[in-house]
Amino acid sequence: MQVLLAQPRGFCAGVNRAIAIVEKALAVYGRPIYVRHEIVHNKTVVNELKAKGAIFVDHLSEVPDGATAILSAHGVPQKVKDYAATRDIRIFDATCPLVMKVHREVIKMHNDGLSVIVIGHKGHAEVEGTMGQVKDNIYRVCSDEEVDALQLPNPDKVGYVTQTTLSTDETKEVIARLKSKFPSIRSLSSADICYATQSRQEAVKKLAAEVDLVLVIGSSTSSNSRRLRDKAQREGVRAFLIDSVEDIEPSWFEGVQRVGLTAGASAPEHLVQGVVEYLKANGATSVETMPGVPDRIAFPLPAGL
Repeated sequence: MQVLLAQPRGFCAGVNRAIAIVEKALAVYGRPIYVRHEIVHNKTVVNELKAKGAIFVDHLSEVPDGATAILSAHGVPQKVKDYAATRDIRIFDATCPLVMKVHREVIKMHNDGLSVIVIGHKGHAEVEGTMGQVKDNIYRVCSDEEVDALQLPNPDKVGYVTQTTLSTDETKEVIARLKSKFPSIRSLSSADICYATQSRQEAVKKLAAEVDLVLVIGSSTSSNSRRLRDKAQREGVRAFLIDSVEDIEPSWFEGVQRVGLTAGASAPEHLVQGVVEYLKANGATSVETMPGVPDRIAFPLPAGL
């Protein structure tokens, strides 16, 4: 059995930055450090940070006065920041800079008098944060049916942005529907699709063409990880989403000659290597990395860290 590794895979710049913010805050200010919601959507990462002294909370009201708190990489509604400003707590914002760019565009569109449409999944932390940047005249869609149901105050003054963890393939039909219904609609551009989402989906498409089975390392709560599994399945290959080597079922490999392995943008590389070691111990004779360009983007830490 051969093993092929997708390139790129795993941590993106936004996730690297978010985790570094928590670890640096622990080093500078000591434990505990409070984090509003999961810093990134990965069970292993969250558990590792808990072991280092991070405490994850649902609301900043759970953070005691004088403590240090961090906002997750997905971004938060403005009301959360407004509340933080009323409290005696030190705040560091780990929102991905690419998500911040979308937030700024939403505010600009709203200030220009546009109805703002967010293309994204209902209930996703990033979507809730994006929609919470303004108080009104903002709407969410993720299907043609939801676009058709939209009733806006002024159809000639409309703009849209997208959830960054959706690929261009996933959004193109909804965008086409929006442009058909609102011909003058304004957009941020395709740049609000996260580079890591796009590059990892392109990589898994190439991977799927070469293997009999794809394993995607990532938590079920991770949108981009689920999309990688879905992408492989759409290419006609069996694919499974696993948190770690412990989730592997040996029966998956019956009759399999080539296994493809990738990881979502919030999954650490040591989980990939754990699966590689498992496959070697169970008959893999070679491990190769597919051609591709690894990520070289890095985002700076916020002031104070």
